[in-house]
Amino acid sequence: MQIQVNTDNNIAGREDVIRYVEGILDSKLKAVSSAITRIEVHLQDQNAEKSGPDDKRCMVEVRLQNRQPVTTTDTADTIQSAVIGAVDKMRNLLDREIGKQRARR
Repeated sequence: MQIQVNTDNNIAGREDVIRYVEGILDSKLKAVSSAITRIEVHLQDQNAEKSGPDDKRCMVEVRLQNRQPVTTTDTADTIQSAVIGAVDKMRNLLDREIGKQRARR
């Protein structure tokens, strides 16, 4: 499983953020990792230097074997909360998609 994390210029602590994202992905998607070929995460601070509610955005794109990519997005006050929200949504989506695929067999 290959992981790529992209950030905009307004995200501070890029290396720490990347390690954090990789840790969350590993822990929350470990059970379905055999079906995943690649994960792309895009982090964005939508208001740059200004603060505001839900101004941090995380988009997670997962590429499954022999399937179209699926994406989830979450916004929150912090990068950490946005990442957890988007990854939790992705885990629910993958559980449904993989469950449907197994049910067809």
